[in-house]
Amino acid sequence: MEVLSELRDPTSRLAKTLTGLLALVLFGIIAISTLSGFLLYQTLRPARAPMTFDLGVMMGHPTTYSFPVANGASREGWFFPGLRAAPTVVVCHGYRSQRAEVLTLVSALQDHGFNVFTFDFTGHGTSPGVTTLGYQETAELRSAVTALSKRDDVDHRHFGLWGTDMGGYVALQVAASDTRIAAFAVDDAYNSPRDMVQVQVKHSGLTILPFVGGFADLEFRLVNYNFHDQPAVTTRLWKTAGIPKLFIESDDRPELAADTLKLFIAAPEPKQTTRDSTSYSDMSDDDRRNYENQVVDFFLKNIPPVPAP
Repeated sequence: MEVLSELRDPTSRLAKTLTGLLALVLFGIIAISTLSGFLLYQTLRPARAPMTFDLGVMMGHPTTYSFPVANGASREGWFFPGLRAAPTVVVCHGYRSQRAEVLTLVSALQDHGFNVFTFDFTGHGTSPGVTTLGYQETAELRSAVTALSKRDDVDHRHFGLWGTDMGGYVALQVAASDTRIAAFAVDDAYNSPRDMVQVQVKHSGLTILPFVGGFADLEFRLVNYNFHDQPAVTTRLWKTAGIPKLFIESDDRPELAADTLKLFIAAPEPKQTTRDSTSYSDMSDDDRRNYENQVVDFFLKNIPPVPAP
């Protein structure tokens, strides 16, 4: 009791020193948690510049196709028709990207007879809301595949998935739980959305401050508590046994490349891996063309489009 009384009304030099240190520690905790919260806010609400197109003049004759998402809402995507009754490849953009930025890959796949579908995840492109870096987006992709499988002009039993970073995580989660996924390719994917939070913390340069990464992780888990029971990808990869899979790593994103390599090692056969010097979004036109040819070849080998009889 005397100690508490001394802290409330410090009179000795030691008590004053301890009180000052305690106030300094509390201030530091509040400052770092506030800074982490601001960083997390910026991460989950990335700046958006939606790109709009006139589908009537777009190559490939795409049409809009809507599917249901959470809370009774719907999401609009672009469907690019290939051969009738051919497999459909769903192209999943990455973090801080949008469907309009993967159109060259969409065109390459469509040119070889695949049906192709792409849409904007929550908080990206034309889709409002706050991203969860993959948790909520997994349900969005699963809903898109379910809706597409009801069309009468696609192969409703065979789908392919391609995704980069966040889109790669989502593709892996859906592939591990949906028997309609017959092949998938992921680029710089990660094991858990929490990994992506740490990547963003590191890129911010704030890791020089103690505990910033820990506070950001804690706050992210609290914000997304509804998904606390969603397992990491590695705990479910065994379910993709027998599904052809391609893992792609890029040298300019070493943290994500390391995560992708771990996923490749943990994945069952059949599987293959390749490495590029530059991430997909930063490739030159020639490098991107070569990259997309490699992805197209992977899908042609494993889920070749066959014209309807």
